Amino acid sequence: MSLPRVVVAAPASGHGKTSVATGLLRALAQRGLAVSPHKVGPDYIDPGYHALAAGRPGRNLDPWLVGEERIAPLLLHGAAGADVAVVEGVMGLHDGAAGHGAFASTAHVAGLLRAPVLLVVDAAAQGRSVAALVHGFTTYDTSVRVGGVVLNRVGSDRHERILREALEDTGVPVLGVLRRHDALATPSRHLGLVPAAERSAEALATVRALGEVVAASLDLDAVLALARSAPDLPGPAWDPYDALAAAPSAHDDREDLGRARAEPVVAVAAGPAFTFSYAETAELLHAAGARVVTVDPLADERLPEGAAGLVIGGGFPEVYGQALSDNAGLRADVARLAASGAPVAAECAGLLYLADDLDGLPMCGVLGTSARMTPRLTLGYREAVAGVPSVLADVGTRVRGHEFHRTAVDPASPEPAWAWRGGTDGFVRGGVHASYLHLHWAGRPEMAARFVAAAARTAVPA
Repeated sequence: MSLPRVVVAAPASGHGKTSVATGLLRALAQRGLAVSPHKVGPDYIDPGYHALAAGRPGRNLDPWLVGEERIAPLLLHGAAGADVAVVEGVMGLHDGAAGHGAFASTAHVAGLLRAPVLLVVDAAAQGRSVAALVHGFTTYDTSVRVGGVVLNRVGSDRHERILREALEDTGVPVLGVLRRHDALATPSRHLGLVPAAERSAEALATVRALGEVVAASLDLDAVLALARSAPDLPGPAWDPYDALAAAPSAHDDREDLGRARAEPVVAVAAGPAFTFSYAETAELLHAAGARVVTVDPLADERLPEGAAGLVIGGGFPEVYGQALSDNAGLRADVARLAASGAPVAAECAGLLYLADDLDGLPMCGVLGTSARMTPRLTLGYREAVAGVPSVLADVGTRVRGHEFHRTAVDPASPEPAWAWRGGTDGFVRGGVHASYLHLHWAGRPEMAARFVAAAARTAVPA
């Protein structure tokens, strides 16, 4: 399948690839192109800015979470109808999952996508040495094609001339030069950038400004030519219906759904407090037979009418703790749904919301545990196994996920949701599955079928 595409990467974090990728998405969209935004890794925040820039959902490409074989199909799925795809990398170009070499690195994904790389280099403190850096990245792994360089934070015309002259011998063209634009920096806090959904008009203004800067500073025609140099990808695109059909353990759940009430209502938490979710989750729930309805725990006082299941992803409930606590009507509704045995799946922030309290503020009171902020960052990929059956997985199910939080819960569950080398995590109580572990359901599509079948059984009148 033909799809022009380019990967925006950098030598390390902090070189400006998010600003360049977001601005490039906006600049190309302003040209009238349909642009598909993608992000390497498990990051939820950058895709929010990408979506603002491109006008379509930002999607993640993470071989650890979904498997190498699904990366190109997921790109083709997300880019359906697009003229070009822009993929923002993660960390440095060759930085992969700790202890697993280059696996899940930007270079790994670029190889799976057969996509050229646009390397963003922070040149603020460099002169001719920039040539050695770029030469190193072009020769370190020749299977990764660095097709152009964008020089960021260039100080002056003289500085630009020095950098361009030094790079001439590398054979890698300079496709853009950005001067220092500190005013365009996005605000951050304890877990990184502030999500776009929390900044609203301010975030849109930043994205527009980034688009203007990139349009004026990059050779967009050259970038498009680089993207169009990518070879065709073999199809087909990922499809949630096909993914469920190919998951053997999903068949019984689909049959159970057929015998129960069709199209159970599954509520999915949304709004500024719960911005961490992958687009494919809702697509899989829908393909499994659910009617998916969003609920904003900051604004909605009741769950959607007829809700027979609830999915609560990640986000920042610690930032909105008081407002979440004040919405006593919804907290009571969630507690009633959980007590009824209906399926409830919660990740990270969702776990905190289901706790009895968060830093002393009353939450939903479902888990019999207290949550609190801590100074310690827990971060990393995990390989986990289900120790007890739940609405998401049977005993022994193996998954790959990601943790990213500065909170803790106490006491722990006597029936943890997951176990991995060195620890356990989460709660399984009746139909509730709550854990710190973020999962990408495209890697385990049968989870959607299992969850929706449980919701259908709940929705059947007694």
